[in-house]
Amino acid sequence: MVRARPEPQRADSRHILDNPVLASLSGPWHAPLARGRGRVRRYLEDVSPFMGLPEDPTERDWADAAQLLGSGTSALVNGSVTVPDDWNVVERFGILQMTASEEVEGVRDHRAVRLTADDVPQMLDLTRRTAPGPFLRRTIDMGTYLGIRRDGALIGMAGERMRAEGWVEISAVCTAPEHRGEGLGTSLLRTMVAEIAAHGDRAFLHVASTNSQAVQLYKHLGFTARREFTVTVLRGPDLAVQDSA
Repeated sequence: MVRARPEPQRADSRHILDNPVLASLSGPWHAPLARGRGRVRRYLEDVSPFMGLPEDPTERDWADAAQLLGSGTSALVNGSVTVPDDWNVVERFGILQMTASEEVEGVRDHRAVRLTADDVPQMLDLTRRTAPGPFLRRTIDMGTYLGIRRDGALIGMAGERMRAEGWVEISAVCTAPEHRGEGLGTSLLRTMVAEIAAHGDRAFLHVASTNSQAVQLYKHLGFTARREFTVTVLRGPDLAVQDSA
């Protein structure tokens, strides 16, 4: 069993997870997966739809974000930001950020194996059927992904998504519909906690605020609610119109 490590201390009063997307995109781990312009960062299009903006984006930041996205491209931004009039808000929804307490015990499941690029077709099929959140062709490049197979078929998986100093996000926890109720998700979550703690980091995750069943499960496993976010799905302005104005 591996326990979560104490939380890293920071000199300033802001927590590094207050802007997890920008923190992850600005760190050394995901630099090869990021595109940047000014103070704005986004993941490569085949890795993740997430884009990170500063807490109080300026007109210059929004212009840089538009250039990064291109016309008609959507992205996800954490935060209830005020969006300029020439941007289109496709959707807003609430999520809860939860962190692993120091008492969380990671327990490795011997059935869990490391997934590779060769497994991506099955991973895409599993996430398509279970909808755990955005998962693209190169999402696997964001971190370690572990899966459980039965008779050669991938029936459950979980992995690492965003990273910040001392923290790694658990994401894409999903189980094939025909195997739900077997405890695979819980086992994979504990395995990921052990994997993350073994490298000296703490686990965190995001869950839809409306998913009370999942929230209660994570609390039962030792995760605590840290703060709520609003995720805004955006579509950028028409750059051709801007250029001709």
